[in-house]
Amino acid sequence: MVRIFFWLLLSIFCWGCQSNSPKVPNVIIIFTDDQGYADLGTFGSDIPTPHLDQLAADGLRLTQFYAAQAVCSASRAGLLTGCYPNRVGIHGAYMPNARSGLDTAETTLADMLRNEGYATAAFGKWHLGDHPQFMPLNQGFDTYFGIPFSNDMWPFHPKQGTVFNFGPLPLYEADQIIDTLTDQSNLTRELTERSVSFIREHSDSPFFVYLAHPQPHVPLFVSEAFKGKSGQGLYGDVIMEIDWSVGEIISVLEEEGLRKNTLIIFTSDNGPWLSYGNHAGSAGPLREGKGTAWEGGQREPCIVSLPGIIPSGKTQEIPMMAIDILPTIAELTGASLPEKTIDGKSFWSVWLGKQDTAPQETYFFYYRVNELHGVRHKNWKLYFPHTYRTLNGRVGGRDGWPVAYEQDTVTGIELYDLSADVWEIQNVADQFPLVVDSIQSLADEMRQKLGDRLYQMDGTENRPAGRLSSIEN
Repeated sequence: MVRIFFWLLLSIFCWGCQSNSPKVPNVIIIFTDDQGYADLGTFGSDIPTPHLDQLAADGLRLTQFYAAQAVCSASRAGLLTGCYPNRVGIHGAYMPNARSGLDTAETTLADMLRNEGYATAAFGKWHLGDHPQFMPLNQGFDTYFGIPFSNDMWPFHPKQGTVFNFGPLPLYEADQIIDTLTDQSNLTRELTERSVSFIREHSDSPFFVYLAHPQPHVPLFVSEAFKGKSGQGLYGDVIMEIDWSVGEIISVLEEEGLRKNTLIIFTSDNGPWLSYGNHAGSAGPLREGKGTAWEGGQREPCIVSLPGIIPSGKTQEIPMMAIDILPTIAELTGASLPEKTIDGKSFWSVWLGKQDTAPQETYFFYYRVNELHGVRHKNWKLYFPHTYRTLNGRVGGRDGWPVAYEQDTVTGIELYDLSADVWEIQNVADQFPLVVDSIQSLADEMRQKLGDRLYQMDGTENRPAGRLSSIEN
């Protein structure tokens, strides 16, 4: 096969053949929940993250990487399908017992790699529909251990009985519930141990591990080994344990002689849940957080590493989105792309340092069911009129109790030059009318493909029919 021949040549010329390593690369994606842009040492945090800092030193630090959307389920759908979430009919965050989920007719990363002979495993938070037909074993994964939705969807939610009436939080092994959780303190450790065991068991064949940590989504939990160790409060302890988890993954790869043959990607699903205050992360200089299309809602820390292939100690400043991960991995592994239309583009040549131009120059920031809130084009970020949640400078809650958001409104077209104004303070729309017109034209083109509930024509919603609705059970 072309794929095997390609990797044989790389083995010869790049790092030398290893008798106990497969000829094709393993893939590990470590995906955290609600982690802020500035929550790693290498991205400016005071929280100790030595393993992630070293991963960045050994690989590539992506400083303008975007989640596919600013909320849980939609973001995960974008990562796993290479599509804008609304293309595959996913929006918001699924509640327990949801009647809909990710259509199994879509090709996930796991489907794509399993078709190439990879063993595939998902550990941690799923959140793409908890009805059996939507769960991981029906979405390309051979192995699953974790929780089906967010870790706060349980009877101990601070608004239980007033806003929510959640049932028990189930823990799944494959397609069976093996426990209901009342304490999540050891969950990060258990997910790490499962990942390590899977890597050991499949060290002689290619594998794909999707480790989707439920943390640092509230409620925060950390094992005894890390309580009080970060010096940065409970949130810092949680990040420190996630960093330890990354270290355990790297250690087993080194022990099995697989480190130079394994692509590791570390990132998060959306920005910090700011209303939780000291139990939320930090977006650093970026505006707003989770649940908004502002930079703090979707720009995430991202590190990629494949020693000997991806140059080490470099920074990629070219914008990229989670939808680009699937086609990038497809080019890396020689896998066939999905037959259905996807939105992502391969960044493999950029990661190799062979290309310094953007594979795609424009990204679209949808939210809620199907509202186009913003567009990133080159160094510009344009926003259309929409409402969004904000604290308006107020301090968030404490110790697991949130404060209420206020609603603010973008009343007209706003344009920001992110190369000079990463804070999104200075609206320059009036100064650059031609840029505004150009980006609006790009938005109109996308509306013909994915629609926009905020953009009415003749009093009707502009939303194409077809592949834009999730499947109900």
